[in-house]
Amino acid sequence: MLPAFSDDGFLPGGIHWAEWSEIASRFAGNSHREALLYGLARAVGCLRMAGCTAVFIDGSFVTQKEHPADFDVCWLVDGVDLGALRKIEPAFFSFNNLRALQKAKFGGELFPAGGAAETTSPFRTFLEFFQTDKLSGLRKGIVGYRPANK
Repeated sequence: MLPAFSDDGFLPGGIHWAEWSEIASRFAGNSHREALLYGLARAVGCLRMAGCTAVFIDGSFVTQKEHPADFDVCWLVDGVDLGALRKIEPAFFSFNNLRALQKAKFGGELFPAGGAAETTSPFRTFLEFFQTDKLSGLRKGIVGYRPANK
């Protein structure tokens, strides 16, 4: 079960695992959020078909913002058939133009969880980076989901 938001509008620090029904119930509260959820579901479906076993959802989508800008996802690469994923959806490998193709297709951005999110110290992975508020530097929560459960 997803915890309540903290006073700053984020989930408490850590990875909070949820079923798809809970993600939809909690984060699709208006038509804008429903559209983002639809794009997220399409992206997760592609990852599932390629063998992905875990995705981690971040971005303003998993905050209290009424109209979040987008979602950010990092996905566990272990077990994913990258060749199959490239055939299923090449956008997962398109990082040009600030990932414009991913944003246009899905409404959010998708990164390998173990990929380098920073080119300078502290050199965090996307999974680590997503768990820190960019403005305050404080720890925040993200949502974990296992695509096979959809």
